[in-house]
Amino acid sequence: MRFARFKKNGREGIAVSHPEQGFFGSFIDQGGEQADLLSALARGPEAVSALTDLLLNGSAVSLDEVQVLPPLATPQKIICIGLNYADHSAETGFEPPAYPTIFSRFASSLIGHGDAIIRPGVSTMLDYEGEIVVVIGKTGRNIARAAALDHVFGYSLFNDASLRDYQTRTPQWTIGKNFDGTGAFGPYIVTADELPAGAKGLRLQTLLNGEVVQDGNTNDLIFDVATLVSLLSEVMTLSPGDIIVTGTPAGVGVARKPPLWMKPGDVCEVRADGLGVLRNPIMDEA
Repeated sequence: MRFARFKKNGREGIAVSHPEQGFFGSFIDQGGEQADLLSALARGPEAVSALTDLLLNGSAVSLDEVQVLPPLATPQKIICIGLNYADHSAETGFEPPAYPTIFSRFASSLIGHGDAIIRPGVSTMLDYEGEIVVVIGKTGRNIARAAALDHVFGYSLFNDASLRDYQTRTPQWTIGKNFDGTGAFGPYIVTADELPAGAKGLRLQTLLNGEVVQDGNTNDLIFDVATLVSLLSEVMTLSPGDIIVTGTPAGVGVARKPPLWMKPGDVCEVRADGLGVLRNPIMDEA
């Protein structure tokens, strides 16, 4: 199944894909028990199933005719993994890490498919990073690697747009990764049963103005999905709706000579097998 959030005529809705007939959904009842996917995930599989049935009995939704929102509005945790492809580590001058390189994003930076990635007035060094997202579906702490994929609800796409000069102003990368309007997430969540276990073997590409600038495969992750879930759960309880942004392959703009920065008027797309296309124009901050 595929779950999407959308806005139409000022109202927020949620939709789920029918295997053969596209998306169906309904507007969110803020007072109801089945208000959204995040709350359904927190209540467990039966609540997700009930939400799915509710949405499939709703009205047809064309994602081309609505504003597509980030598929989860306010994840409790947005855990990002850096340098998780050896070719990307090499191009940026880092040794492949022996332990995951971890930083955080905040929900205030999130935008949806079709929204503009905002280049702030304080920097022109706006870079793209196409990535695959893991969506946690079941609470866990100290999860064994062999059981880790049982805690994954699904997968999505992310553009971890980064302001490189701000990223390198401090030893931690957080400041360059959290400008408003830079965390493109979507267009929807695909449940794990529709993809290979651990999202193995997915081709991941980023295109800038139609030209392929990143071309990787999840088989090349240094720390695969099961390993990330297990290692992170040694430190923190993973909760339903938490997302793990798993890292980007080689080809980023900062590593090119000359550097390739995104600028107003550009269009950036992230795509992967089975996960659709996350497309965002670039605009200057108002």
